[in-house]
Amino acid sequence: MSTTAAGPVSGKLSHAVFDVAAAASGLPETSATMVADHRFTEDPAASARVFRVYKPTPPHSHASCDEYLYVLTGRCRMKFGDEEPVEVGPGKLVVFKRGVVHSVPEILEEPMVFLSVDTPRREPRDIRFVTDGTGTPDTFMRQTD
Repeated sequence: MSTTAAGPVSGKLSHAVFDVAAAASGLPETSATMVADHRFTEDPAASARVFRVYKPTPPHSHASCDEYLYVLTGRCRMKFGDEEPVEVGPGKLVVFKRGVVHSVPEILEEPMVFLSVDTPRREPRDIRFVTDGTGTPDTFMRQTD
């Protein structure tokens, strides 16, 4: 099975070819949510997606997966737990395990776009905000086709 930037591929995947640049350029220019993503795969063992960050994200974690984020475009500051924020930009790989509190307190250059591989698959609504009232799954992420 091969595909380009079509909808997510589910089930047993033997191989695929995705046009990451086309999917990234197809993300909306603006969003009412903090993040918009396009999913390439929905395999239970891992999911792959490209996403754009539109607004700073408050501290949060994910219960179901480890994340591997490769910066395609843009620059931002990312914060992990109580550590000082670090600047990330194109070519940087950011890795954190499930349960690690992280945030994007500042976007320095737009568009801020990541390629993400989540192991195992990240459920779209898997987000736990540290402080009540700072976000919900519906205000956090919009999925695009």
